[in-house]
Amino acid sequence: MSRSARPLRLADMSANKELVNTYLDGFRTNDHAKILSCLADDIRWTVFGHFFLTGKDAYDAAIDGPDFVGPPRLDVVRMVEEGDTVMAELSGWAPQKDGDPVRMSMAEVFVIRDGKIAERRAWVIPLAENDFR
Repeated sequence: MSRSARPLRLADMSANKELVNTYLDGFRTNDHAKILSCLADDIRWTVFGHFFLTGKDAYDAAIDGPDFVGPPRLDVVRMVEEGDTVMAELSGWAPQKDGDPVRMSMAEVFVIRDGKIAERRAWVIPLAENDFR
């Protein structure tokens, strides 16, 4: 297997990618303290088509969302980094109140400042039929 095809190991990750992975682990376990520890106090969170908020208190209140019934499954498809920005392509699903999980594809941009996520920009696409629709 070539180096480029080898899965990324934790030892191969930059500090910014490790930060994003720690943040995602917080979401996977619904660990608010872990999530918030990764954020700048003036965090800006945009989920395009849904909401924009700023500040840790607003972020904390929005972590679970209105239909939260359990943490999501989030799988990193790929992660790329340029300067202070990490882009993650994710796939996953989240449990819903009606019992049927919603599957989704996500693109997330994390802007990092002084070792904390200062901005998160997300595009979340629900998938009902297959891996692309």
